[in-house]
Amino acid sequence: MATIKLFADLKSQPCRAVYLFMKMNNIPSQMVRIDIGSGEHLQEEFTKISPIQRVPVIEDNGFVLGESGAIFRYLACKFKVADHWYPSKDLQQQGRIDEYLNWHHTNTRTTAAMKFRHQFINTLKGKPIKEDEVKRFKTELKKSINIIDKYFLKDEPYIGGKEISVADLQAFCELMQLDIIGEENDYRFNPKVRAWADRVKGKIEPYFDRCQEEGISPMQTYYNQLKSSKL
Repeated sequence: MATIKLFADLKSQPCRAVYLFMKMNNIPSQMVRIDIGSGEHLQEEFTKISPIQRVPVIEDNGFVLGESGAIFRYLACKFKVADHWYPSKDLQQQGRIDEYLNWHHTNTRTTAAMKFRHQFINTLKGKPIKEDEVKRFKTELKKSINIIDKYFLKDEPYIGGKEISVADLQAFCELMQLDIIGEENDYRFNPKVRAWADRVKGKIEPYFDRCQEEGISPMQTYYNQLKSSKL
């Protein structure tokens, strides 16, 4: 079977989620690094591949697909991965996972990413942090965390039920971005979500080295250096 090209930057939350999904399911892949920090995703070479100018993107024998949710579904079906990742037999379970994936973008992602952006990017650019905006997104994020607890998890260990799914990867990779700026308590304050996060982390840990090396550690180190230099 042909190798799937994954265009990604492991500093990006959805890129990490797709990368981990492919690694955990032994999907033959070749990662092409696109440096979003330098704007490589906006350059002509990448735009020819994907006019949307966002990562992650996959290329499968000439077929190009973007958006992490669409990529999860495509790869799950093409490679017939274990059904718990994206259920084909249980439509209600599949529906719940789809519901989370769709809800994620305007809730978990919007609130967590914007809080991260206000603190990380403003520190990076030497701009004052808008504390009122940080507070607003923190409040909205708390609402999202409580919905994950009471609606998506309920009494189950994972968002999709008894086993890990693509929804868990999507949610966890988004939330753990807050660890970089030392704000992990913004999601770990909730005991059920904290236990879920530890559960997911345990599952992905054997596959996480490259994400840590190329994505998490450089940002964390740089952020801490910038903060220290301002003390």
